[in-house]
Amino acid sequence: MRRLILVRHGQSVWNLENIFTGWTDVELSPNGIREAERAGESLLTAQIGFDVAFVSYLKRAIDTLHIMAKSAKLEWVDEFKSWRLNERHYGALQGLNKSDTARKYGEDQVRIWRRSFDVAPPMLNPDDPRSPRFEPKYSGVPDSELPLGESLKMAIERVLPYWESDIKLRLKSGADVLVVAHGNSLRGLVKELEGISDSDIANLEIPTGRPLVFELDDKTLKPINKFYVNLD
Repeated sequence: MRRLILVRHGQSVWNLENIFTGWTDVELSPNGIREAERAGESLLTAQIGFDVAFVSYLKRAIDTLHIMAKSAKLEWVDEFKSWRLNERHYGALQGLNKSDTARKYGEDQVRIWRRSFDVAPPMLNPDDPRSPRFEPKYSGVPDSELPLGESLKMAIERVLPYWESDIKLRLKSGADVLVVAHGNSLRGLVKELEGISDSDIANLEIPTGRPLVFELDDKTLKPINKFYVNLD
């Protein structure tokens, strides 16, 4: 049996302020820091370890990983970063308050942008200063691969190649793996693991800072059990 532990980063300051975040790099809120601490403590209490960790390029996820590893007494574990684990890119909605956006465009339209599988939000202009191509952290990624906005389908399509090439490879080698990422990138992994339909994935919500453990068959890496770790 192999273990795959999925953790959505702790609450960010923009989660708290109800702002579309996407690829914008924002800090954890004080509550988010405590969520990350409790996530690591819960793994330690449950005696669930990990041999390697994967994390996105966004600091709310990186900070969550580091806080978790310290709380779990696993600071020494190797970590690997990939932009492919980033949150879904919300395009021109990034930085906008969700309630204000709903008043401007209508709640139905915003719901479609947020929860549909294959409808993308309004795209950024390529010269918009919010474009990831202007950030040094993405200098090694071809501009053609950097999104200016994504539907959930598009986000999953860039997450899954990394799952296949790197994360599964470590699981197949016998490692227990931790992935600290974001609501939508993790939904993509869960969709792949459980074979969730395009329509039903809209109903999946992954809470911040709570470890979701998949126990996988050694040979097929198919889930044989899953559970959230008790935070109490």
